[in-house]
Amino acid sequence: MLVAFSAQTLKAQLGFSHEIGAITGPVAFQSDYGIRKDFETNAGNTGFGVGIIHYINFAYRADCNCYTKDTYFNDHFKLRNEISYNKTKLDHFGEWVKPERTSVTARGLRAMAGEANVFDLGSQLEFFPYSIRDFAAGGYAFAPFISLGAHYNSFSPKAVPNSELESKFTAAEYAYLTNADPNAGGYINHRMFLPESTTNEDFSSWSIVWSVGTRYKLTPLSDLMLDLRWQYYFTDFADGLDHDAPSDKFNDWNVWLNFGYIYYLD
Repeated sequence: MLVAFSAQTLKAQLGFSHEIGAITGPVAFQSDYGIRKDFETNAGNTGFGVGIIHYINFAYRADCNCYTKDTYFNDHFKLRNEISYNKTKLDHFGEWVKPERTSVTARGLRAMAGEANVFDLGSQLEFFPYSIRDFAAGGYAFAPFISLGAHYNSFSPKAVPNSELESKFTAAEYAYLTNADPNAGGYINHRMFLPESTTNEDFSSWSIVWSVGTRYKLTPLSDLMLDLRWQYYFTDFADGLDHDAPSDKFNDWNVWLNFGYIYYLD
């Protein structure tokens, strides 16, 4: 009897319904490449992302095909779990790398390049201002939401190695590029050309994710989703570059516009 009761209790606790889906869309990666708040940089350093998402729907029970107890939490929150990957090729854009600039520094910036490769695993709690039950029943076509969560990230950055950069310049030019003045400020700081300012080694860290979006009821058992999210990494090496200069004030982050399809499991 005790075993049966325990099994029933476990089944009741795990009886929430589930949803699965896929997401993809452009990623604007904000890093140490290019000038911050610059349109050309933001447009140029754009990659793509793909992912698989899973939801726990607290409003409906899969074990009995019935609604759960009508509480505010059950009717307005969903738990989103995600596995995703995004990739962005990175270059310096803007004023300091225009073709007419022929200084050693400008050539050095144009010779640099990188690539951010980020694997995500994490969860977000999504809040729906309108009733999840009413949306599922077709009461309205759109269900806006906001979310907050934490992701664990694995990074595989690619940056132009020091040896390759050095080969593009004379000994005197390279010595000038790597003469890091600790008192220098502004965007052009020669710290970024130092060997220790770049990495191609894999590592991991955490990130915080905020998002705002909406679902559109496509069929009784499927939704389309539009999701704009901001992800802040707890590292400045996600892009493989961290020159630790006065102009380098923030960790890396990205803005990802997701288009998704979600299917409700029975």
